[in-house]
Amino acid sequence: MVKVYTDIKVFSCNAHPELAEQIAKQLGITLGRSEVTRFSDGEVSVKIDEKVRGTDVFIIQPTSTPANEHLMEMLIMIDAMKRASAGRVTAVIPYYGYARQDRKTRARDPISAKLVADLIEKAGADRVLTMDLHCSQIQGFFDIPVDNLVGMPLLTKHYLGNFPYLENAVAVSPDLGSVVRARAFGSKLGIPLAIIDKRRPKPNVSEVMNIIGDVEGKHAILIDDMIDTAGTICNAADSLKERGAAGVYACCTHGVLSGPAIERIEESAIEKLFILDTIQVPEEKQIDKIELIKVAPIFADAIRRIHEDLSVSKLFS
Repeated sequence: MVKVYTDIKVFSCNAHPELAEQIAKQLGITLGRSEVTRFSDGEVSVKIDEKVRGTDVFIIQPTSTPANEHLMEMLIMIDAMKRASAGRVTAVIPYYGYARQDRKTRARDPISAKLVADLIEKAGADRVLTMDLHCSQIQGFFDIPVDNLVGMPLLTKHYLGNFPYLENAVAVSPDLGSVVRARAFGSKLGIPLAIIDKRRPKPNVSEVMNIIGDVEGKHAILIDDMIDTAGTICNAADSLKERGAAGVYACCTHGVLSGPAIERIEESAIEKLFILDTIQVPEEKQIDKIELIKVAPIFADAIRRIHEDLSVSKLFS
């Protein structure tokens, strides 16, 4: 039986209202009444249509495309809540945008992930709840508590219940940066690991791809945290097929799916791509190869635990 809260409120901006509705339903409450619109010049206008004084407020807003608009919506709603005397404001950011520039790799590079963290704090957020940050070190950019949920348990659970080829499967990291994630994924499923090593011998020369591990005759499962233009994952899938993989599947937490991503996935060797719905995927991008897995239950559970001052770490396993 779902416990009903009277002193907790969930609000949504425009990035993923469907997810916010699902989270509120899981909590047994109705979504908070608010309006996020635009002035005629494009500026964001936020209106809160109910009392929030002293309540525990959770604002659901992935900073996905268009990232700048969705980020501003969230910042202004946080500010509105603090000025309306909300007891505590938690920014629930299923997908944390601007996370890829988290350090200086060249001279004069910005650290955008830190800048966004500062903006969220300055707006008045008391806490952040997110999932699979591009790099865990981003948690250290905040001086407020950050709960970084992991999407892997949802993906492994899905494969354990729906994948018929586990006895002959291999977990594959599409690049060296995803090795830890792929190893943990393979360990949960009890399958071996393979790694794709991508190198560019010299500028303007096509990538040379080497595969470390045995994939011949096996059903390969590619694991990544994010798929943006899908170039890396599709090249990896095609290379696995060329090396004799019996089938190629893929999964990720965040389906950014920008630019030519859908066309590339459609034409690639990937047979099925499982994506957590941290980002709203438009209907025109929901092709037969893509299957969405709901994250509302785990976010609702995390919100419930935060509200009741219980441990959130249980959700990481």
